[in-house]
Amino acid sequence: MDSNIKRIAVLTSGGDAPGMNAAIRAVVRTASHLDLHVYGVMEGYKGLIEGNFKRLENKDVANTILRGGTILKTARCEEFRTKEGRKRAYDSIVAYDIDAVIVIGGNGTYTGAKFFSKEYNIPFIGLPGTIDNDIFGTDFTIGFDTSINTAVEAIDKIRDTASSHNRLFFVEVMGRHAGFIALETGIASGAAGTFLPETDWGIDELLSMLKKAAIRKKLFNIVVVAEGNKNGDAHTLAALVHDKLKNYETRVTTIGHLQRGGSPSAADRVLASRLGYEAVNALVNGIENKALGIVHGKLHRVNFDDAIFKRKELDQGMVDMLSVLAM
Repeated sequence: MDSNIKRIAVLTSGGDAPGMNAAIRAVVRTASHLDLHVYGVMEGYKGLIEGNFKRLENKDVANTILRGGTILKTARCEEFRTKEGRKRAYDSIVAYDIDAVIVIGGNGTYTGAKFFSKEYNIPFIGLPGTIDNDIFGTDFTIGFDTSINTAVEAIDKIRDTASSHNRLFFVEVMGRHAGFIALETGIASGAAGTFLPETDWGIDELLSMLKKAAIRKKLFNIVVVAEGNKNGDAHTLAALVHDKLKNYETRVTTIGHLQRGGSPSAADRVLASRLGYEAVNALVNGIENKALGIVHGKLHRVNFDDAIFKRKELDQGMVDMLSVLAM
């Protein structure tokens, strides 16, 4: 290996996602294999500003692949949005003689990396760590698979009580701007209806479906609602249905932050490990300021601008299938 990269910093930023620790572990072990030093930055960009660095060796990441959350902690940092904040972060990087930085997070994390790398010519590599699966340039983000498994497991339990009491449950899942979680949760849980931020499927279609179900004497059902649904949140939709269809007893469950926690699935562990490994190898091979992902099973790289500004679209075929299977 002939590279100027000798010391790498790694941080997690934004919302936590199951599998972040697996990515950190892969970064540390790959770097160790290549005789590089790794420093973990505590609390994301906040730690970068404050110089809160911790040397990481193989023993520090032992038995972390199964842990949810992030051993490096995470925090949102308004100060990093300012030039003064980024200058303080640069001073920390110089103090620790850091040659490159690997960031694990979502859109905001990538935006910070983009500005900082341009201002100070520090190589960055981004890994997609968010349960929302809304990052352009990768089929799946770290944490997404675990989050939908958590949601489906919860809905399976809710279905038992819905059936026992003939109740209609509205289950709200995360997804403020994108419906990837709701789409796959709706399909996997056999939901009667699924509300996505990207589609026009609305209350009238739901009412029609429920009336047909009532004719078949089916008064219990599950409706999945993305938190960013434009027709209203789960409570609003439940109230609307109750006003229109008095024979339905409605209940609401918000899964919320349960989706961010828990031990990562095997798929998330493998994805995160693969991306962490590739991030280190990219840096030592002179690749910088790219966001990494997996597309059609192959490693894929995009510029930060594309990852930040290009919109990742739902698979329309899956959306169409969702409405057919829910009939």
